[in-house]
Amino acid sequence: MKLNDAVWGALLILFSVAVLVHVQHFPTIPGQKVGPALFPGVLAVALGVCAVILVVKGLAARRHGHERARWAELDGWTKSRRHVIAFVAVIGVNVLYILLVDRIGFIVTGVAYLATLFIVFGVRLRAVLPLALVVTLVIHYAFYKLLKVPLPWGLLQGLAW
Repeated sequence: MKLNDAVWGALLILFSVAVLVHVQHFPTIPGQKVGPALFPGVLAVALGVCAVILVVKGLAARRHGHERARWAELDGWTKSRRHVIAFVAVIGVNVLYILLVDRIGFIVTGVAYLATLFIVFGVRLRAVLPLALVVTLVIHYAFYKLLKVPLPWGLLQGLAW
């Protein structure tokens, strides 16, 4: 989908305002004029300025009728059933991962996540499960053992290593 620059600019203005509101609640450091809100606040203002430029550019394109003048335009892939299913699957597995990973655990959820995406994207069926399992275990090892990220065990809590 192609969106007019004015649409992106408006979304970025909302985001920069949200960041500015949020950083107002950051704690101050006693005895210093500069606190933890300074850097994200400066970035939010800079993003807001760029967003205003995008809005002006997008509105000018609409006024002059350039090719990007429409507010939104669907790309060709949206007419392909396979591509739409793949798009929905990517969004769906991410939502399911967020909802289930704490209860089911990283390894089980990761294998199901990857296996689903591998099937949707056309990986040979006999390679789906072994590949999903190996990739999940490598990711688990990297994060759990090497980076010390506490990944949830869920159903496999009794087997935690």
